[in-house]
Amino acid sequence: MPVNVPRIAVVDYGMGNLFSVKRACEQVGLAAEVTQSREIILNSDGVILPGVGAFGDAMSILETLDLISVLQDVAASGRPIVGICLGMQLLMSESAEFGSHRGLGIIDGEVVRLPERSSNDERVKVPHVGWDRIQATRVWSETLLEGLSDGAFMYFVHSYYPLPAAKEIELSRSRYGSTEFCSSFQRGNIFGCQFHPERSGGHGLEIYGKLAEAVGLKAERKSHV
Repeated sequence: MPVNVPRIAVVDYGMGNLFSVKRACEQVGLAAEVTQSREIILNSDGVILPGVGAFGDAMSILETLDLISVLQDVAASGRPIVGICLGMQLLMSESAEFGSHRGLGIIDGEVVRLPERSSNDERVKVPHVGWDRIQATRVWSETLLEGLSDGAFMYFVHSYYPLPAAKEIELSRSRYGSTEFCSSFQRGNIFGCQFHPERSGGHGLEIYGKLAEAVGLKAERKSHV
């Protein structure tokens, strides 16, 4: 493997479509490793925290693997860290899924359940599964959504969604039933998306391409130190 290929750690805590994420990384030229290793995660050029499942279970596994402080350190280091679906939610302070659970606390805010009734009291099926648009809430330049068209379709599978305390970090919102929710955010090096870019065709692959650019620049700077 060429030494100049940026290295991505895909965090394996047993709750995600890890190899789909790995393949998407490889399609844009990244060297991705599915791992539970603290050392590999800490020495990577960027980290992806994927996930499908229950928030409390995920945090318990991350604690057992001794990865909570590692992920917090990566976020504080300035290296890109990407949370996908449940991974996005884990970045938050807390979740109300099956009780109250503390998250990684990297992004202030909470995770709440999608309502099962619309504003006119019609039944809404939860989880939300399928393709929906992401609508820009601010300019996407210099973010991982740069280059995408406002209103691009992405693939969702979720019952909960994040409520960031700082609304200005939101990149997009999406609608399910009568609920409009935060579907992506970025604060500096920290990016989260409620949708699955690895399952969202060409648009999703563009996000991985932007991640490749971000970690490529980071890796280049490191190589000149």
